[in-house]
Amino acid sequence: MVQRFTFADLPAVAKKLVTEIGTPMVVALDAPMGAGKTTLVHAICDVLGVKDPVGSPTFSIINEYSSVHGLVYHIDCYRLKSEEEAVDAGVEDCLEGQNWCFVEWAEKIPHLLPDDFARIRLKVLDPETRELELLLPASIS
Repeated sequence: MVQRFTFADLPAVAKKLVTEIGTPMVVALDAPMGAGKTTLVHAICDVLGVKDPVGSPTFSIINEYSSVHGLVYHIDCYRLKSEEEAVDAGVEDCLEGQNWCFVEWAEKIPHLLPDDFARIRLKVLDPETRELELLLPASIS
């Protein structure tokens, strides 16, 4: 799935992503700084029925939310210096469950990611427009 969108389109884009992915899993978000990864996760959390305020996990590393679909984890690996530090922070535990788990800067923890995970690539086209590419694991594509 490849789609261009503006921030005004995010609720519909988030709903489509949840439908396309279909089942709770690890979702890696690849995009440059400021592309809207956290904003996209916020919109997805709205679709999943998260009632708590959704914020950036840049300093906490992991944000955990309750939803009508179970737990939702939002992880930001930007500040992590190693996979060992990620394990110490509890990242590995979040990746092993059967919950939605959105991981920013997942390229910093390649050996911790499960075999089957989805990937969302965001490309900045202009200040308001993004291009999204969803890559699903072979097990569900």
